[in-house]
Amino acid sequence: MSPYAQLDDWIDRHFDEEVAFLQALVRVPTDTPPGNNAPHAERTAELLAPMGFAAERHPVPAADVQAYGMQSITNLIVRRPYGPPGSGPTVALNAHGDVVPPGEGWTHDPYGGEIVDGAMYGRATAVSKGDFASFTFAVRALEAVARPTRGALELHFTYDEEFGGLLGPGWLLERGLTHPDLLLAAGFSYEVVTAHNGCLQMEVTVHGKMAHAAVPHTGVDALQGAVHILNALYALNAGYRRVRSQVPGISHPYLNVGRIEGGTNTNVVPGQVVFKLDRRMIPEENPAEVEAAIRACIAQAAGECAGISVDIRRLLLARSMMPLPGNQPLVDALQKHAGEVFGQVPPAVGTPLYTDVRLYAERGIPGVIYGAGPRTVLESHAKRADERLELEDLRRATQVVARALHDLLSA
Repeated sequence: MSPYAQLDDWIDRHFDEEVAFLQALVRVPTDTPPGNNAPHAERTAELLAPMGFAAERHPVPAADVQAYGMQSITNLIVRRPYGPPGSGPTVALNAHGDVVPPGEGWTHDPYGGEIVDGAMYGRATAVSKGDFASFTFAVRALEAVARPTRGALELHFTYDEEFGGLLGPGWLLERGLTHPDLLLAAGFSYEVVTAHNGCLQMEVTVHGKMAHAAVPHTGVDALQGAVHILNALYALNAGYRRVRSQVPGISHPYLNVGRIEGGTNTNVVPGQVVFKLDRRMIPEENPAEVEAAIRACIAQAAGECAGISVDIRRLLLARSMMPLPGNQPLVDALQKHAGEVFGQVPPAVGTPLYTDVRLYAERGIPGVIYGAGPRTVLESHAKRADERLELEDLRRATQVVARALHDLLSA
């Protein structure tokens, strides 16, 4: 029996255990916000211990977490050295445990891990507690079957991707707690992602002057000012469709206003309106130029409204990721084995999402996104009701990852 067949067989024989591991992870909520995620890290470490995996706990100081807008973060690193330093690459596998709150419309318990018709339902089954399971059991299979003697593996389980990753992978990297040679990050099973969009999020506060609705001329309507600014931003957005990316899988930039609030009562001229915008940047764009253009657009539109002023605050800047030299061995291995296990070679493409992988790439660490999941985010129901993961995708993705790791770390 070939090493690949042995890896597949080990994963098949332990698959019920892998499914139970994922169910246990799904049953500990990690809604972000509020972002009280240290309990999940503790539970993960407890589940890993009987497998022989000692998880280093790296709690982020409470003051930093609270200033960030969350409640608690403990990041985990599991280190598995197989040979002396320099004998082979150190490959990190990263997945994030934090998720958006479940929201309305579920027909299954979002924290139940219920299995129906071959799929597990629950928040984070697909994004990305599923890859806590696929990565963990791929490493277990590798050690049980192939017993590598060169290089090293690290599991990075982090907890603030929804807030930008700066206190997750960013925090670990900044403090020198890890610096792998290659990164494999949580993803889906039918494509190998090598590039992704960037994201700029901003909060705009529009100031007018509150007044009684019976004498509106004594005030300055902040909502009218905000509407004028929004129309200017949407005009920019219409023009973005003419800007095309050369990266397969990525189309064009776009802007979305996701939240608006303001005013005090129906019979009061609103004196203040706040809105939050999200600007997705294709890899070819310069983030500083993008931000400057948006600020200029807002300032010009505000200046066209008498009595209106604005404050603009950046909430998030997540840079795009382009393929780094050095990721090709990982891309080749994943495509080869996914082609054999799934019966079709997954394309190497970009994605319009932004991910924590950019934080590794910014430090020169080549990264690839691949893991357990369907063909599209829409199919997974990620960030929507009834998120689910097909168990067959979980099984086969685990086999693909184990085989690829074997290729990278075999003598």
